[in-house]
Amino acid sequence: MLNPIDDTSKTGSMKNVILILIAIIVLIAPSSAQINLSKPFEDCNLKGSVTIYDLKEKKWISSDIIDSNSPTLPASTFKIINTLIALETNVVSGEEQIIKWPGSTDTIKYGYRPDIYHDMSMREAFKQSAGWAYVEMAKVIGKEQYKKYLKASHYGNVDLSVADDDFWNFGNFAISPVNQIEILRGVYEETLPFKKNSFKILKEMMIETKTKAYTIRAKTGWTRDDGKDTGWWIGYVERKDNVYFFATRLLKDRTDINTNFGKCRKEITVKILKELHIL
Repeated sequence: MLNPIDDTSKTGSMKNVILILIAIIVLIAPSSAQINLSKPFEDCNLKGSVTIYDLKEKKWISSDIIDSNSPTLPASTFKIINTLIALETNVVSGEEQIIKWPGSTDTIKYGYRPDIYHDMSMREAFKQSAGWAYVEMAKVIGKEQYKKYLKASHYGNVDLSVADDDFWNFGNFAISPVNQIEILRGVYEETLPFKKNSFKILKEMMIETKTKAYTIRAKTGWTRDDGKDTGWWIGYVERKDNVYFFATRLLKDRTDINTNFGKCRKEITVKILKELHIL
C-alpha cells in the first residue's frame, strides 16, 4: 500500500513520492499499458487526470502522474468525509435527519437551483449535492473539529484559513487525486477514525450504480474558484473478486467555454474503466 500523500510536504519530498509512484505504475499489466488514457480527455477537449488503484494487485494506474499528485480544492467530493464527521460529532443522528433550509443562499457562488431550496434529509442533500445543507452542518461542526478529524484521517493539507464555512469550495484547502483514493480506501476498509455505523450510512448513500456484476459508490464535485473550474468524480467499483478505486479530476479556465465539462467527468472515467475491463 502506498502511504497517504502529505500535500503539505516540501518539493523534494513530493519528488520522491512521484518517483515511487512511477515505479508502481510501471508494474501495471501490459494490456493496460497499451491503452491511451489521454484520448478521452482529448475527446472532451479538457485537461486533467484519472487515477486508479487496483486493491487486489496493489497497482496504481495514472494518465498523468504529476497531476495525480497535485492538490486542489475537493469541492463536493468533500461530502464523503464531511458526512462521516457530521455523524461522528452528532450534528446529525442519521441519514434521515432533516436539515432546515436557512431561507436563502448565495446564488452567485453556488448557482440558482430552486429545486433544492427546501428542508431535506442528509441523504437527499448528499444525493442532490445540496451545498447549502452541508454548509449549515459545517457551521455547527466548527473548523477546530474539522481539523481534528482531517488530521487524523490524513486528508489533504488541512488549510481551513478561508473565512467562509465552505472551505472545501473556496480558499487554500486542497487534496490530490492520490490522496482522494487513500481516503476512499479508508472508507471501504473502515480504517478511518469513525464509527462502524457511520461507514454503513455513508456507503449506502454513496451508491450510484448497482448491477449483478458490480456496485459503484461515488461522488461528483465541481467548484469555481480563482478563475478556474475544478471538476471531480471519485469513488470505487466493487466486484466479487476485487475493488478498484478511482479519482478523475478535470481543470479549465473559466474563460474557456466547454459545455461538456460537467458530463465529461463521468464520461471520461467510464470510458477508461471499460477499456481496463473494470466495468
